[in-house]
Amino acid sequence: MKQTLIQNIGILAGIQDEETRCLCGDDMQKVDMLKDAWLLIEDGMIKDFGKMSKQQVIVGDTADVVDAQGGALLPSFCDSHTHLVYADSREQEFVDKIRGLSYAEIARRGGGILNSADRLHERSEEELYQQAMQRVEEIIRKGTGAVEIKSGYGLNTKDELKMLRVIRRIRETSPIKVVSTFLGAHAVARGMKQADYVNLVINEMIPEVGRQGLADYIDVFCDKGFFTYEETVRILEAGDKWGLRGKIHGQELDDSGGVEAAVRCHALSVDHLESMTDRDICLLKEMGKDTIPTVLPGTSFFLNMPYAPARKMIGHGLPVALASDYNPGSTPSGDMKFVVSLACIKMRLLPGEAMNAATLNSACAMGLSDRYGSITRGKVANFLITEPIPSLEYIPYAYTKPLIRQVFLNGEAY
Repeated sequence: MKQTLIQNIGILAGIQDEETRCLCGDDMQKVDMLKDAWLLIEDGMIKDFGKMSKQQVIVGDTADVVDAQGGALLPSFCDSHTHLVYADSREQEFVDKIRGLSYAEIARRGGGILNSADRLHERSEEELYQQAMQRVEEIIRKGTGAVEIKSGYGLNTKDELKMLRVIRRIRETSPIKVVSTFLGAHAVARGMKQADYVNLVINEMIPEVGRQGLADYIDVFCDKGFFTYEETVRILEAGDKWGLRGKIHGQELDDSGGVEAAVRCHALSVDHLESMTDRDICLLKEMGKDTIPTVLPGTSFFLNMPYAPARKMIGHGLPVALASDYNPGSTPSGDMKFVVSLACIKMRLLPGEAMNAATLNSACAMGLSDRYGSITRGKVANFLITEPIPSLEYIPYAYTKPLIRQVFLNGEAY
């Protein structure tokens, strides 16, 4: 048995009981914590914790002892929406945005997703893996301990499978927890008719992904200029036959029916929501008990778009998750600490709400909150230790300050 004892923790935050899988409405404000604390890890799991003044834990002679030096210990961020397997950057489109072109205009000119698909087609699996692992290393250092990675830059069966194999290899070779999502319906492939491409996704891609067991979930970009409500439902229902539960990109560019499709298909999450309506909020409240609304403030920041109405959703008693949307076009960043700051500054979330949205609730949006996303006895010991800070509120307040001193994944210092 391997033991590690973390001592002299200034603030131990993010404590939850075993039964809590996500937090809704007013409960999102609550962040249980201890000051001047210790935490014990056994075989990669959180065994126990308490106050230093009442420490009665007994450890073996071979236990490692780590001095937190008064820093805060928090659960690792859980990033439930990324596209970090991609080929090369797209900074020219960044310049196009500065010149005034919109996301939709760039897409119509052959940029955006289609640009990344062209580049990915030219890259080998090894090249994609090596590029992606640099990004994985980056997000681990920035405090992320669980991540969802989507395909969607293949747009043909061969290249979508190539992406999913890269994601599987990341899961097998990195200590970070990885969830894989098939997003063949990210855009219509260049030169194909919409109906033909939808049929390709349903009749060829999904069965092959299912047969090879390459994905945990299936996603569709249900939005203006991409896939309709009816197409989204067809694709998600086809995925369900192969055991792939739905997730949806929805309401980013327009009132697209994404929330309605998510509720109808019992999707695990519906993400983006920059164009979300009051009707959507009511629909999720009344009928979307299984669906976590996930907001991506980094996208709004980078594209100068409206921010999703996270404050209003919480006010209506909904759970809200935060994710980065790390991708080469609309959000080339996986910095979840900055995402938390944006949620506070631009969406008016309280610091506790934002931290819970980026940990426990985002874990829930990946189906992982039984093992990740909080400081809970019996959960995986994924956490970060900061420099000494005066309060939890200091983390989003000091929005560019590098506060993370040490990262632990599966109970091991990284």
